[in-house]
Amino acid sequence: MDSISIIGMVSIITAGLTIALGSIAPALGEGRALAQALLAIAQQPDETPTITRTLFVGLAMVESTAIYCFVVALIIIFANPFWDFVIGG
Repeated sequence: MDSISIIGMVSIITAGLTIALGSIAPALGEGRALAQALLAIAQQPDETPTITRTLFVGLAMVESTAIYCFVVALIIIFANPFWDFVIGG
């Protein structure tokens, strides 16, 4: 097996692990945030617009972590700096 094949396999495995592990925490965080927001709305129905607005901002912040992991996985697969190092060296 040559170096290019090894780098390709490691890149794909690393990208898969990045997506898998990087999406677990945001999914759990979003579920917990939604559950707490529904509990807060059930206890204080008059504050629903404020709670909902804050919930959506918080969910966007949590989701950005998963998006960053997706971007890192794409960089690892398509713009891996080790390709140039092995090909040029």
